[in-house]
Amino acid sequence: MAAIVVMGPTSSGKSTVGSALAAALGVPFVDGDDLHPSANVAKMAAGVALTDADRWPWLQRVGTRLHEAPGGMVVACSALRLTYRDQIRASAPDVWFLELALDEAEAQRRCAAREGHFMPASLVASQFATLEPLGADEYGFRADATEPVARIVEAALASLR
Repeated sequence: MAAIVVMGPTSSGKSTVGSALAAALGVPFVDGDDLHPSANVAKMAAGVALTDADRWPWLQRVGTRLHEAPGGMVVACSALRLTYRDQIRASAPDVWFLELALDEAEAQRRCAAREGHFMPASLVASQFATLEPLGADEYGFRADATEPVARIVEAALASLR
């Protein structure tokens, strides 16, 4: 079974798609936001973008959780840069990435409409400034985040096969 990270900028639908993909595969789902240290959550909630130093322990937790799930697992994690994905691969070398792609304006619209989440819309631009799309040589698949969830999951499953 696969270790999967659903990646992309804030408000791309990582948690929604990730939980649907996990259900389709019959594996656990973990929201990477729940793996952040409380200091990271407080920083983002205050409108301050994380630094790489803030991210490393979190990315290591993501990789460790994937590695410790021998039956497979889906984790929602922004994994915005190649170096972040490499950090996850250090613990889970066979991880497959599903990138949810959308433009900054759509992410801004979605983030502003979202209620009860710590990530403010003011940080959307920093996410896109950091984003390095999944490379052609990386194990994974890029999907249009504006498509219906069922269609994204169907395309991801087809790519996994």
